[in-house]
Amino acid sequence: MDLFQAIAIAIIEGITEFLPISSTAHMKFANPFLGITNTPFVELFEIVIQLAAIASVVVIYYKRFFNFKHYSFYLKLIVAVIPALIFGALLKKHIDAALGNLWFISGVMIGGGILLLFIDRLFSKSIMEQEELTYKQSFVVGCFQVLSILFPGLSRSAATIIGGMSQKLTKKTAAEFSFFLAVPTMLAASAKSTLDVYQDHPEVLNNGNLFTLLIGGIIAFLVALISVKFFIQFVQKRGFALFGWYRIALGLTIMALLYTKYL
Repeated sequence: MDLFQAIAIAIIEGITEFLPISSTAHMKFANPFLGITNTPFVELFEIVIQLAAIASVVVIYYKRFFNFKHYSFYLKLIVAVIPALIFGALLKKHIDAALGNLWFISGVMIGGGILLLFIDRLFSKSIMEQEELTYKQSFVVGCFQVLSILFPGLSRSAATIIGGMSQKLTKKTAAEFSFFLAVPTMLAASAKSTLDVYQDHPEVLNNGNLFTLLIGGIIAFLVALISVKFFIQFVQKRGFALFGWYRIALGLTIMALLYTKYL
């Protein structure tokens, strides 16, 4: 992976991380077009820049992240992240296999898109704010996050937002809780990926690759700052249907390219 490729993937990550369209799917789809082959460093890069993008949430919502008077906020995040940590560890081989199958990811993109077409009407009576969320409901949202691990291309954001709305959270509150939950989730995933790469391929973490990681992380972070604010405003006014149509169109396009051997 050269610097141009790293910057392109980082921009894609920053734009798509918080949208319910799967940043993982977009990176996997973009790699062949950019001439990026799957290597241990590329896998690590894709995880680390997701953490960098998610770090933008801590900056935007710093008052809530560092308000230590309300410790229940942190406890709810811990409860919600537990299912992902367990299933992520148990199903690593399944996850790795699914991530390498563009047909599977495209199918999940289409299925998730169809679901998003109906979400606004299905959960139109969501009224709860985050402060009202119970520990049990937080755990349920965490279980929805597991679906994005089992089905790469579903979108962690989409899964947890749907989970939040199923627990009567408003669109805005469900989206924000999804953002908050991403922080411990991706922190754990990045730490695990870095450790695995260091143990199996220590030569990958050389100065050149670390510089590429740094540049990619900074760009993903800056682009994500804009993406978060856009998404919150957009989803409150327009809902999720447009994202659903986009997912369906992209999934069908990638399938067509795969079928015709252009990808």
